[in-house]
Amino acid sequence: MTAPPFTAPASVLTVMAHPDDAELWAGGTLARCSASGAAVTVAIPHHPEPVRDAEAAAGAAILGAKLYQYDQPTATALRELLLAVRPEIVITHPLRDVHPDHRNLAETLVAALPDVVIATGHPRRVYTADTYNSLTADGPVPAHTTIDITHSYEIKKRALAAHTSQPITDHFGPMAETLARLWGSRIGVRYAENFVPVPILGRLPAASTL
Repeated sequence: MTAPPFTAPASVLTVMAHPDDAELWAGGTLARCSASGAAVTVAIPHHPEPVRDAEAAAGAAILGAKLYQYDQPTATALRELLLAVRPEIVITHPLRDVHPDHRNLAETLVAALPDVVIATGHPRRVYTADTYNSLTADGPVPAHTTIDITHSYEIKKRALAAHTSQPITDHFGPMAETLARLWGSRIGVRYAENFVPVPILGRLPAASTL
């Protein structure tokens, strides 16, 4: 398997549960999209600890993304987010993620999609990202849309390192590198990230890249 050609979408919205999730699960792809001219938005709930919100702002800036924060990941809040941003692409957590916060957010987001897509036509495609050791409650994350992030991996590392209150050096950083190397080996590159499409109103994306 070889790396597919990459064409950046016009806009990407990443909807995640925690301040470091966008960097950890999709940071290299978001940085690559931003460098290619895409409008990139990272959306997360406000965190009870102000330091986490400050780290989220710093991480998003390193990725070249706008940070969008809201109070709670309710269906109403996520519907308002989708209507405000109207992205071409949405990336979120696996629907069967082992982390309950990830799983609940993804389920709420997917529930908000149909009305928004019918009203606006956006997003055009929705993907789920990776998770801890690429294992969901249903088993391994399937290889599907695997993006070469070799040239944006250092940006991903710097964005992840902005979350200084978290165990990046000893835990999340090594896990991110291991996963990026494993996905990269599948397409013959040094580092990669993988995404799995989610049906929108019964349709799966025809695109082989994001």
